[in-house]
Amino acid sequence: MKQALKLTVARFIFGFLGLFSLSAMAASPLTNTSANQSRVQADAGWHKADPKRVCMVTNMEFPRDQIPVKVKDTTYYGCCENCKERLGKDEAVRQAVDPISGKTVDKAKASIAAGPDGAVEYFENDANLKKFIASQK
Repeated sequence: MKQALKLTVARFIFGFLGLFSLSAMAASPLTNTSANQSRVQADAGWHKADPKRVCMVTNMEFPRDQIPVKVKDTTYYGCCENCKERLGKDEAVRQAVDPISGKTVDKAKASIAAGPDGAVEYFENDANLKKFIASQK
């Protein structure tokens, strides 16, 4: 009986310590950085995005810089080799429509807003970006 009780107590202590260390690791800023950043962005709602972190083919924001693609004197960004190739070859992929003005904009020269899910919108200027963000609240 004493042996069974000791075994139960030992299991409880080791189980508790295991859960404690797992929860400490999950809360650590050094682990799971992209999940933490995604959570912060989701809480923040729409925000101005850094173009270097946007794949301009998938129109998604990422937690790290994307692959730069130079077309003439302009730099676009893609998330993979396929996106890199499409940006280099397809002019239509390098353009978007500003949802406020309805004008076509060059993605590399646009102001970019990213939503809580990582999707992005492109704007001809910061004023339109701010109008859009205000309308999303």
